[in-house]
Amino acid sequence: MTFVIGRGADEADGPVGHLGHYRALDGSAGAPLYLDLNGPHAALVVGKRGYGKSYTLGVLAEALAQASGVAPILIDPMGVFDTLAASPDDGISASVLDNPAIDPSTLDPRSWCALVGLDPESGAGGLLWRAAQECAALEAMRDRIESVDAPRSDVRAAVNHLDLAASWGVFESEGIGETDLCGPEITVIDVSGMDGAPMNAICRGVAETLYRARVTGSVDRLPWLVVDEAHTFFDGVAGPALEAILTRGRAPGVSFVAATQRPSSVPAVGISQSDIVLSHRLTSRSDLEALERARPTYMNATIEERMPDAPGDVVVIDDATETTHAGRVRERETTHGGASPRASDVFVDR
Repeated sequence: MTFVIGRGADEADGPVGHLGHYRALDGSAGAPLYLDLNGPHAALVVGKRGYGKSYTLGVLAEALAQASGVAPILIDPMGVFDTLAASPDDGISASVLDNPAIDPSTLDPRSWCALVGLDPESGAGGLLWRAAQECAALEAMRDRIESVDAPRSDVRAAVNHLDLAASWGVFESEGIGETDLCGPEITVIDVSGMDGAPMNAICRGVAETLYRARVTGSVDRLPWLVVDEAHTFFDGVAGPALEAILTRGRAPGVSFVAATQRPSSVPAVGISQSDIVLSHRLTSRSDLEALERARPTYMNATIEERMPDAPGDVVVIDDATETTHAGRVRERETTHGGASPRASDVFVDR
């Protein structure tokens, strides 16, 4: 019987992803290492730069793209996952949204105030809050604010902040919806080149759309939201939406995968709620301590003692089966777009 990470012995069969193989003490390859894609999971992928974190995300994305019954969505803040759509003959179907926009009504009033940096208890923040409650388009929100009987200074402040959000170009009435996100292929949402606020607005809108779609039952596929450089979003306006999926996503069937070089910058809930942790090499004391604080009792060694040395090697902590595993991630089927350029690769015609 094949052992599957994240799947209890009493759970039914279903789609799995080929993650790699077990790594023996002498470094040799052992049995295949599979990951459960059948039920909802919260996973955390960590590792310092150059040790395979983004590569592992690519492997997971490939597996999700080939699994039945799931809807994989990848938030790409570095612009390195468009290669998933570049190899149409490998059985992996992917689309890249490189100019993403969301419907303004996707964000609730509190999100709007947080997004533009207005205190909802202030005069300007209160105006924006009420406009977001009553209107579904930016222009309508602007008109609503300008029409109210309020101090002109508050009106000007609210309008100026709303105009700033409009200048980002990420809000459209026909923006990304659940039908765009919950298809059989993997959807790569490329937010590279964006500033932190619009990038977070996109991520929050996507997260809330997926959660709401499953709660209302308007989509059948089980979404997997995969977020690279997750600390960037936990620290921003997207944070509450991601934490909601972490803590409440299991019941409606929304999975979440967060990847980061800095686990110390991920809120405690981001680590404690993860039932699967994939750790590549870490050396920062604060990052090691962040994982150590959440180390389960069944792990009979410290995180630092189990830390792998080579790129591609990984330690897997599986809370579903209360086991830990040493593995090595398999080679990608599609091209890896996250490799760093080197001066030695540049041909100079002298």
